[in-house]
Amino acid sequence: MGSLSPWHWAILAVVVILLFGAKKLPDAARSLGKSMRIFKSEMREMQNEGKSDTPSLQTPAPAQPVQSQRVDPPAATEQGHSQARPA
Repeated sequence: MGSLSPWHWAILAVVVILLFGAKKLPDAARSLGKSMRIFKSEMREMQNEGKSDTPSLQTPAPAQPVQSQRVDPPAATEQGHSQARPA
């Protein structure tokens, strides 16, 4: 009693065709197939990226010292002012 009989499937198919129309069903199935293919390819790409990133996480690169450059603000010589104004 838990499974659907062929009559149930037939009634369900008729209701779906009446609701969505016979013309839109193939288009919907085609777009669903395209979406599934795109999703699968993206999942494969993410898995491949995860496999290639794993070794680099285990062996960290040697740390390099950060070199900063000090930039002095230019002297304020606008309109005859001799003192710099704070920013």
